[in-house]
Amino acid sequence: MGNNKIRMLSEGALLIAMAQILSLLPLWKMPWGGSIDLAMAPILLFAVRWGVKWGLVEGLAFGTLQMIFEGGVAIGWQSILGDFLVAFTALGLAGICRGMEKGIFAGTLVGGLARFLVHYVVGATIWAQYMPEEFFGMTMTTPWMYSFLYNGFYMFIDIALCLVIFGLLWKPMGKYLTGKDLK
Repeated sequence: MGNNKIRMLSEGALLIAMAQILSLLPLWKMPWGGSIDLAMAPILLFAVRWGVKWGLVEGLAFGTLQMIFEGGVAIGWQSILGDFLVAFTALGLAGICRGMEKGIFAGTLVGGLARFLVHYVVGATIWAQYMPEEFFGMTMTTPWMYSFLYNGFYMFIDIALCLVIFGLLWKPMGKYLTGKDLK
């Protein structure tokens, strides 16, 4: 096995461990799953450094761990598949931005929005039966609006937090955030 492959696997393992630890330290937890935390940041970083293929694998591995450690906040196999395996795998799409000058920022938007879209569709279809009559002080008439508000609340804050963290790290660690150290 080449040195680059060993480095990738090592980084992947460390960043999944870091993401798992960060997921256990939420700033805010939603009642039916989802939380505001920094767990996406290590997965997005890995994807931008190593590309889509390995980013998707990293996201799937993290989604599997989330499914196990989260306590299975799900209402069936469909929500397990969507909210854990597919949603966290979607973070790997950040790897599309590999090699871009400020790819970590674009990748955060791509991966974060992809994950949000999965949660949004799952929330509007599978979780629709649990839609309350009122949410955030508004009358809910459609599960699509409810899912947008519910999942958008924590996902957009997560995306913004990741962008802030990467912005703070940009000057001292820019070559690592873009993967330029791998060349």
